[in-house]
Amino acid sequence: MSETILIRGGRVIDPASNRDGVHDIRIIDGRVAQIEERLEPIAGERIVNAVGLLVTPGWIDAHVHLRDPGATYKEDLSTGAAAALAGGFTRMCCMPNTMPALDTPERIADIVERGRQTGVHIHPIGTISVGRMGFDLAPLVEMAAEGAIGFSDDGDSSRSPDVMRGALVLSSKLNLPIMVHCEDPELARGGSLHRGTVSEELGDPGIPAWAEESYIERDIELARVTGGWLHVLHVSTAAGARLVARARQEGVRVTAEVMPHHLALTDEWVAGRRRFAGEQELLADVGLDPNAKVNPPLRPEADALALIEAVRAGVFDFMGTDHAPHAEQDKPAELLKAAFGMSGLELAIPTMARLVARGALAWPQVVDLFTASPARVLGLEGGRIAVGDPADLTIIDPERTWTIDATTLKTKSKNTPLLGMTILGRAVLTLVGGEARHDELS
Repeated sequence: MSETILIRGGRVIDPASNRDGVHDIRIIDGRVAQIEERLEPIAGERIVNAVGLLVTPGWIDAHVHLRDPGATYKEDLSTGAAAALAGGFTRMCCMPNTMPALDTPERIADIVERGRQTGVHIHPIGTISVGRMGFDLAPLVEMAAEGAIGFSDDGDSSRSPDVMRGALVLSSKLNLPIMVHCEDPELARGGSLHRGTVSEELGDPGIPAWAEESYIERDIELARVTGGWLHVLHVSTAAGARLVARARQEGVRVTAEVMPHHLALTDEWVAGRRRFAGEQELLADVGLDPNAKVNPPLRPEADALALIEAVRAGVFDFMGTDHAPHAEQDKPAELLKAAFGMSGLELAIPTMARLVARGALAWPQVVDLFTASPARVLGLEGGRIAVGDPADLTIIDPERTWTIDATTLKTKSKNTPLLGMTILGRAVLTLVGGEARHDELS
């Protein structure tokens, strides 16, 4: 049985109930028992002083890679859960580009069962195609019956329009999204970062923005024809955001997400020049940084700033981290040989805190995009603070200073270009079912 907890004096931000103000919350037997402006302590309960802190629903990461099964030297369900909790996430959706891929109902059921042992709610996403090869439709109906909350060949686009068409037709019947990584493999071939001045400087062929945008156009048209539910993963360009917004205005069923690193970082980070988008100060010049190699790539500052404006305009349905852990040997100094991807679970809150601190975004919208919105769009439990509900809560200190290094990260893999930086913003208490799974306040 969970302890009785009284959270006092925090700024409670709960977009699902339009609540934003100072409230006390009492938790009894793992559930929210009371929410009032002022509650008196009762004997024996733990009192959490949340004055100056943000109290939110447990954060939801709708896009993570847990590398389990098949590459557990990079991450596994347990270490991924530890990273999630340290980052303030109580629920996450894991992508199917594992080895073997999550392309059968048995493999979906395995993730659901093992996920129950981690202390975090884990929801598997099944593949669109068998083996993520893009040619034969996977058993979507059967995987949905075992708990798949969507379908994706993330890491690759589905090469066959016929497979995408079949998947989108089924998405309407299942009411589950087809979650697409939009990238033309031929246009992107050989590139390590955005094609532009930085790629020219580094002597890399680069990945043009059109590689992403052309496939967004293709898949939007397929969604238009079929009436299916298309979800565009990790939009990284201004034009991509405009395509999504226009399609939605035209009545196409399309949802989309954006990642913190595409809002805050630019392709300059691959060259080691650490300057946040929208800021003037160059914080460091560390030289070529393979940890900044990610897919889709970091784009120029104009794209990052346009994506922030798109967030403010409501173009994106929710956010995720695209947590993509890689071991040190997967990120050699030679850029072409380095794997795509960066760790993100523990760095979403400080990245968003930086954007809030400079006035680019506000906490209520950020919290909504990481809690109520993904829960509503994907049909997940959680995403709110309501009397009687399980107490999945995240408490954030937006002013907490900490340094990112290998000893402070819970993930197995430390591949982030933010390594060595001192930043503001941290989850200081993460409750799952009323139990403190990450606690820096006790």
